[in-house]
Amino acid sequence: MAVPVLSVLDQSPISEGMTGAQALANTLDLARLADRLGYARYWVAEHHGTPMLACSTPEVMIARLGAETERIRLGSGGVMLPHYSPLKVAETFSVLAALSPGRIDLGLGRAPGTDPVTMFALQRDRRQAAPDDFPAQLAEVLALLEDDLPPEHPFARLAPLLPGAPAAPEPWLLGSSPQSAVWAAQLGLPYSFAAFINPDGADIAALYRERFEGGRRLAEPRTMVAAWVICAETDAEAQRLAASSRMTYSMLRRGRLIPVPPVDKALRYVEEQGRSSGRGARRGVIGSPETVRAGIEELAAGFRAQEVMVVTITFEHAARRRSYELIAEAFGLGASGAGAGAGAAGAVESGGAGSADAAEAVSGGGSRR
Repeated sequence: MAVPVLSVLDQSPISEGMTGAQALANTLDLARLADRLGYARYWVAEHHGTPMLACSTPEVMIARLGAETERIRLGSGGVMLPHYSPLKVAETFSVLAALSPGRIDLGLGRAPGTDPVTMFALQRDRRQAAPDDFPAQLAEVLALLEDDLPPEHPFARLAPLLPGAPAAPEPWLLGSSPQSAVWAAQLGLPYSFAAFINPDGADIAALYRERFEGGRRLAEPRTMVAAWVICAETDAEAQRLAASSRMTYSMLRRGRLIPVPPVDKALRYVEEQGRSSGRGARRGVIGSPETVRAGIEELAAGFRAQEVMVVTITFEHAARRRSYELIAEAFGLGASGAGAGAGAAGAVESGGAGSADAAEAVSGGGSRR
């Protein structure tokens, strides 16, 4: 299989001692770096009401990232559609696509991205629970983006979203379940699978390919797999850095949401708790550049994915930057920014990363169901 395209999923993680604003500044810094390094896409996640993950409005971040970067595609990983009006989502991303023509992806997910109370607070109508009509919402967003509502639809007379827009956003369906794979296949959409939530999902990716119905959106199935990856100079150093996310995941399993802890603190915790604290480590690829390249290629081959989206989990922002640099070098992305210093303007050195597994407990990966 060909070497996969590499992209970035940033959950805007908050480390211990860091503010949410600092975490967002780190997202801007990392996006600039990814743009220089040659990654294909940079997606930002949606989470609400958590001390671990800072970004609740990916569309706002995407607008800023469009001004901060030059060529990398930008998108949502993803917009949690059940919270919103399909029209508002379609309008927002049409504007983003006009501001950054040919560079905008609209990743759509079904997961709540938060706890039940916050989810209810996000609703406009609080007299009753919102209906579970995701397939209808998804179809409506696509029809609005394509100006293709059927004549009998109550909104068929709506004006076009943005007359004369140079390009529409590219829609993706995000998920980690068989149902999401079937929806993506039936609609002829590219499918982004959250392996950091469900690492044993190769059969689900196969289901997507088997059920895929090609059409005007996509002629052939296209699969992306999103995975937790940490790359350092050596396998041992990468494993050391991974202690922070292991502790975060362990605490989540016990019902506690915490900012990402420092490595030394996490190492002590992992040692005290034993193997149970490290179960989340099986969900990712951790090691030296050689180890990580082999792991990413194996992952892509197992899912038959054309693209791998990397979620890097560390306490220090400098280590996260370096991880993406090493991965880019290992795959020969050949960007002018490879090896750039870790202390670039706008970065917060105490910045870290939330656990990709944290996203599962908080939100289904900020995207996925």
